[in-house]
Amino acid sequence: MSSHSQVRFIGTLRRAMLGVGVAAAALVVVAPAAQTAPQQQVLPGCSPAAPGQPNGKQWPAEPALTIDPAAAYTATLETTCGTVELELDAAAAPRTVNSFAFLAGEGYFDHTRCHRLTTEGIFVLQCGDPTATGLGGPGYKFGDENLAGAVYPAGTVAMANAGPGTNGSQFFLVYRDSTLPPNYTPFGRVVSGMDALTTIANGGVAGGGSDGTPFAEVVLDQVTTTAN
Repeated sequence: MSSHSQVRFIGTLRRAMLGVGVAAAALVVVAPAAQTAPQQQVLPGCSPAAPGQPNGKQWPAEPALTIDPAAAYTATLETTCGTVELELDAAAAPRTVNSFAFLAGEGYFDHTRCHRLTTEGIFVLQCGDPTATGLGGPGYKFGDENLAGAVYPAGTVAMANAGPGTNGSQFFLVYRDSTLPPNYTPFGRVVSGMDALTTIANGGVAGGGSDGTPFAEVVLDQVTTTAN
């Protein structure tokens, strides 16, 4: 994406969060307004991150479909603020669940920081970027799924993107009912661990404001998926 495009997306985001309305760019993978070394803390209820760094692997193409869309899949996010369990919807979003399971199996999410928290207008925690800048991804992109009638109540797990057909590794967890256009592939829901998300949200954004790096240091120590 060109620097001009990044500025346009960021400007749209700023207008959205000032109350003009939540625009489609509100959850693009482009980073929000630049921040200077936000001070993060280990909050009560959270722990220091496990030793390790993201592996930052890259692939030239979307992985081949290896999951069974008729099977039930779950994911476990071991975060520094508690365990979050997800139920993944392989029937409605098979390519998305397949990619998520592939990346988890490759250890791609391990030791990555959740880089973005929004606390006004929309209420999400965004994760899945090994660079923690909002610009990272696995090297491939894939199409949207499950958008017809998509809504984003608390507990929704959906893909962040930079426009149609640009899904990669970044995803967001909705911790409070949010009104968004049906542009972000919902592929699961939180079945336990909403208390961890509440702890993170209550910590707010580093440096104040309503959109940016979480004040709580949120790291995905390990992400695993299981076929049930």
